[in-house]
Amino acid sequence: MAEPKRKALSTHTTALLFVFAAAFLWSTGGLFIKWNSLSGLELSCYRSFLAMITVAILTRHEGFGLNRLMAAASLLYAVLLILFVLATKQTTAANAIFLQYTSSVYVLILEPIIYKEKFRARDLITVVVCLGGMALFFVGQLRPQDITGNIFALASGFCFALYFLVLRHPRAREVNRASSVIYGNLLAVIMTAPWGIAALASITVHDALSATYLGVVQLGIAYTLFTYGMAHGVRSLDAGIICYIEPVLNPLWVFLVLGERPSRWALLGGAIIIAGVISHMLLDARGKRRATTLEAPHG
Repeated sequence: MAEPKRKALSTHTTALLFVFAAAFLWSTGGLFIKWNSLSGLELSCYRSFLAMITVAILTRHEGFGLNRLMAAASLLYAVLLILFVLATKQTTAANAIFLQYTSSVYVLILEPIIYKEKFRARDLITVVVCLGGMALFFVGQLRPQDITGNIFALASGFCFALYFLVLRHPRAREVNRASSVIYGNLLAVIMTAPWGIAALASITVHDALSATYLGVVQLGIAYTLFTYGMAHGVRSLDAGIICYIEPVLNPLWVFLVLGERPSRWALLGGAIIIAGVISHMLLDARGKRRATTLEAPHG
């Protein structure tokens, strides 16, 4: 019995690493969304079109089935994608990513209610620590003139939380979970098609390359990794916590490419978030190892 449990632990660790890799790729999104002349709706159209094709190819062996639950997830996914691009275009990338990451707060409140799970003290502590770090990261940067973009980012965060929770539902396992990504991107393309088609005649090579990276790598490959991790047992709250590396790395890419230097408060906040995420993952892994050891047969 000990060997199957160790194998299950290894599978869980691999799933966590897939979610980590997805968050790493997501962290490059702000830079490339800012680093082109396309409008938010134009970029959303091209980005989602390429992501839809990428995910469909990578997950084609799992089929393209759809049930009502995954249809709802697809709609949530489409809306959060468009809202986040609009938010990043209309406010600072830092504001957009910070406010989208209020999703963990919604998950923290809703998950125990929806799935009747035990609420752990360390979950609350980790989220509070991460939010505290995020607050330091963006001290003095939430400006009144960014109100429209900020509202878009908050709405995107709420949709992201609901998307997390829907993916955890048992019925989500009845079909390819990446279906929500495929059909969600399809819906996003349909919603933004008038703007995307109108911009085709004037798109530059740089804009096309940026859109290609965002669609194929930053969105398509990343969300394929993410849905794999969720399908192999990663809790919604754990995934949300791991994904805090996205807003930590996001300003690093902006600094390296565009020369935008984070403040000392931002660096301190980033250190706090990284420490919180790593501590949570280590405690979670230690708890699982301890449970495996206690349940193993003795003789």
